[in-house]
Amino acid sequence: MGNSQYLTEKLQQYFGFDRFKGDQEEVIESIMEGKDTFVLMPTGGGKSLCYQLPALLLEGTAIVISPLIALMKNQVDAIRNFGTDDGIAHFLNSSLSKAAIQKVREDILGGKTKLLYVAPESLTKQDNIDFFKKINISFYAVDEAHCISEWGHDFRPEYRRIRPIAAEIGTAPVMALTATATAKVQHDIQKNLGMLEANVFKSSFNRPNLYYEIRPKVKPTTEIIKFISNNTGKSGIIYCLSRKKVEALAENLQVNGIKALPYHAGMDAATRSKHQDMFLMEEVDVIVATIAFGMGIDKPDVRFVIHYDIPKSLEGYYQETGRAGRDGGEGKCITFYSYKDIQKLEKFMQGKPVAEQEIGTQLLLDTVSYAESSVCRRKILLHYFGETYEPENCNACDNCLHPKEKIEAKKEVVTALDAILKVNQKYKMEHITNILIGNKNAAIKSFKHDQLDIFGKGKEHDARFWHAIYRQAMIAGLINKDIENYGLLKMTEAGFKFIEQPTSFMMVKNHDYEADVEEASSAPSGGSGDPQLFKMLKDLRKKVAKRKELPPFVIFQDPSLSDMSIQYPVTMQELQNIQGVGQGKAMRYGKEFIDLIKQYVEENDIERPQDMVVKSVAKKSKNKVTIIQNIDRKVSLDIIAESLGLGFEDLLTELDAIVNSGTKINIDYHIDEVMDPDTQDDIFDYFKEDSEEGSIEEAVAELGEEDYSIEDIRLMRIKFISELGN
Repeated sequence: MGNSQYLTEKLQQYFGFDRFKGDQEEVIESIMEGKDTFVLMPTGGGKSLCYQLPALLLEGTAIVISPLIALMKNQVDAIRNFGTDDGIAHFLNSSLSKAAIQKVREDILGGKTKLLYVAPESLTKQDNIDFFKKINISFYAVDEAHCISEWGHDFRPEYRRIRPIAAEIGTAPVMALTATATAKVQHDIQKNLGMLEANVFKSSFNRPNLYYEIRPKVKPTTEIIKFISNNTGKSGIIYCLSRKKVEALAENLQVNGIKALPYHAGMDAATRSKHQDMFLMEEVDVIVATIAFGMGIDKPDVRFVIHYDIPKSLEGYYQETGRAGRDGGEGKCITFYSYKDIQKLEKFMQGKPVAEQEIGTQLLLDTVSYAESSVCRRKILLHYFGETYEPENCNACDNCLHPKEKIEAKKEVVTALDAILKVNQKYKMEHITNILIGNKNAAIKSFKHDQLDIFGKGKEHDARFWHAIYRQAMIAGLINKDIENYGLLKMTEAGFKFIEQPTSFMMVKNHDYEADVEEASSAPSGGSGDPQLFKMLKDLRKKVAKRKELPPFVIFQDPSLSDMSIQYPVTMQELQNIQGVGQGKAMRYGKEFIDLIKQYVEENDIERPQDMVVKSVAKKSKNKVTIIQNIDRKVSLDIIAESLGLGFEDLLTELDAIVNSGTKINIDYHIDEVMDPDTQDDIFDYFKEDSEEGSIEEAVAELGEEDYSIEDIRLMRIKFISELGN
């Protein structure tokens, strides 16, 4: 008891708290007794106190290894406030001058310094290693320890060298701390730091105040603007995968009167930290960011975290959504999901080392299962981190608030478990699913798994169904994933029991998000337009096209008509604000269209929602003028792309936008160089005679990718629209 009282007094003296939170006290006792200590504590649980307090109390200097320079500085400033001498805490990293480093060393040798924050790169420098050998080290604290594991969401190879270097400097107890780690990552950390015997402290991962929702990715920008408009004045973070998307979305929000700023690694440091400070000081409500944002952001009242793109792993997702509602108040976590994004992420992985691709694919599969599942989101998330969530209904996720239909799947679960045994528990979910649905791919043939009696036994269902069965059997504890060879499905005792005596297994049907996306994209404008007007505009387009002897898509494309059916433009000026309609197009074809809309609005007493309309950023390309001038001078398209820092595909997209909005350009000089006359004629005639909607996909399918490259088709479509439509 004496020890506990002593620690509580010191906690009060240094930090001003009168009691410890969660496992803090036990963690501190463990390290003070010289034991290796592993701390798994979700963000906001008070991780840093676990090493700060014992460092202040023990003899010598504690070395804290942390990957984030900005975070080190904040923590050092905070600790200096507790002592009378600034020498109590220092950091060593690449930002310090020689003189500053000298000062740090003097304070440590003089016994003033209790905490020294070190970047992993600085730890590996030989002269630092030689210096550390001279000092008395109380313990090592490895913060953000998930960086050690290739399975963590933030792998840093230099973290792998901590153990050998610490051994070279001299032994001292090790404390590893992380806010997210699956069983696999935890095992990796302990193994790599040589602390498999450590005392392990795990806090619950449940954040009861967070609400989780996955939405189909249909018109996400519009949805986000509506959501924020209904939550004015609240702070939020929106995550996108690419810098380009961050910039575009931030601009879209600003145009719609939302105080938003972008944040990504491509911006210069000064702008970045200015934007971060404006968010912290509440001068702006929303930050649109890549995942670079949020590490060490201690803003307690972030009320929503929106993922425009789904993250690469569930750990990343948990970490990012965890930035909402840290004060225990409202926190809404909304993610827009489309399987196409997953395919994009898979594409990014190509070209990486095979081992990295395998890991990436496994992590993505877990994310897909989470997104498409209709089971309580909390149950899945906590299960992923090795925790069981008992309640049937959490009342704070979309799946619990809108329960999906359930079906009896006892027979199917037995089949699924049987399949794991038939392959001796040595394969992953994807492979076993392929056996069940009878997919004779190369892997299955080479292992002769098409000769098993279960091959094709589950072909009345698709792969998604079997994935859902395995996922839900895992949550029910019938199977788990092997830790050493992550992803191999292993039976548990409960699983063997289930095969012997099957009981009722009510399975929740997975939600098909792609059907939502497809349905919405075939409806005009994601269903938020006026379907009757959209149909009338299509009929008018057909009439005009027939009269001009042109395919309809040359007049206006579908997205333009769709936008007209939302915005009801009745003047030439308003028509030019419509997506894909420039001055040229408006002048050439616009009059009949605005006359039709005007009449429709009057006859149906429609209140035009000019005020509530989500304004789109006019796609005014900064590059447009430069491109047109260069084409007039017949500069090679490759050179134009290079001078603007664009890929060739991006340049074609710019050219599409230029001709679609009604400007005429002549790129014959380029086309003649790359295509023979016959190829040109074939593609041109196809667009003139056969193309229904003028899309590239349709053209590739019709003409065949073997004979005509996508690039050729795109170039000819630009020529076609420019010549005939403009």
